[in-house]
Amino acid sequence: MPSFVGRVCVNCVMDESDPFISFDEKGVCNHCKEYKEKATKKLVPLNQREAEFKRIISKIQTEGKGKKYDCILGISGGTDSSYMAYLAKKNDLRPLVVHFDNGWNSELAVKNIENILSKLEFDLETFVIDWEEFKDIQLAYLKAGVIDIEAITDHAIAGTLYKLAGKHNIKYILSGYNIVTEAILPNAWVYNKQDHINIIDIHNKFGTIPLKNFPFFDSISRKKYINAKGIKTINILNYIDYNKKEVQQILKDELDWRDYGGKHYESIFTRFYQGYILPTKFNVDKRKAHLSTLICSGQITRDEALKELGEPIYDFEQLKTDKEFVLKKLGLSEKKFEDIMKQEPVPHSDFKVGTGSIYDEYKWLKPLKPILSSIKRK
Repeated sequence: MPSFVGRVCVNCVMDESDPFISFDEKGVCNHCKEYKEKATKKLVPLNQREAEFKRIISKIQTEGKGKKYDCILGISGGTDSSYMAYLAKKNDLRPLVVHFDNGWNSELAVKNIENILSKLEFDLETFVIDWEEFKDIQLAYLKAGVIDIEAITDHAIAGTLYKLAGKHNIKYILSGYNIVTEAILPNAWVYNKQDHINIIDIHNKFGTIPLKNFPFFDSISRKKYINAKGIKTINILNYIDYNKKEVQQILKDELDWRDYGGKHYESIFTRFYQGYILPTKFNVDKRKAHLSTLICSGQITRDEALKELGEPIYDFEQLKTDKEFVLKKLGLSEKKFEDIMKQEPVPHSDFKVGTGSIYDEYKWLKPLKPILSSIKRK
């Protein structure tokens, strides 16, 4: 039987492992209602979606005329990014494909990326993070006891994509985020990926080496690339009828793609983090959010989700292998790691947090606010 915490939604499989969950008189949780609101607000009606998709593709192509690339996209080898690359090829886009290598790629991820790019014939630029710095930040987050260790990877990916888009004069970043498979994710389980102030403070308190090469994407950078350079991010998968099972079959048939068995499990650290650290220390099983989204979007039934939740979150032998590998790569002894796991979780808000305003984060910029605020997008 699935392991639940407290009350469970009668429509999806979210439970009180989200401390802020609420239920109506019928037992339906706030996440189900919020999904409907997001879908209504952000998804173009299905009968208009194809036309809107074609309009966006045409706009990207028009604005990219005369350039080597008309868009940029990140690829991990997972379902969403792989299909995004497939769509780009089918619609005659000319993307610069970027892979962010933080040192945790699985062999299958590497193989998937190789297969995809050999079939699609796109240019690939791989950004390899400074491993010693990245390891130091990951260790700092583990020692700090905060929940969203993956925030540093997501932050660095955003910084890398925007900087490369600026370098190559590319106006569009294609993102694989989509409503129908990713909309539900409790705020208590994650943290703001854009908050570089939080990253810096956690590292200042628990890190051991200076960060000279980490691709921070702070408020000034966002202002520069989004406002001044006019770079836009498009969640392209929201403009198609996106069905996860059907997409995975297309990827298998046409790109020799193989499934990882879990969302974002193309990364060994992510697999260990979601499969062991989150449920063991934070009592969080992210499968509940992922499956609940698929229930709300009509891609699976609640019974199918319950059956999947009844399966072990981690294969025992795989866990042993991954744990040994992760601890060795991070330079942690078994005892040190277990001591960290036994410590009480600490909220991100116990550390400095960014406001999102460059004028609050960089006080010396306040006199320049009227000038900077007048900058228009090109």
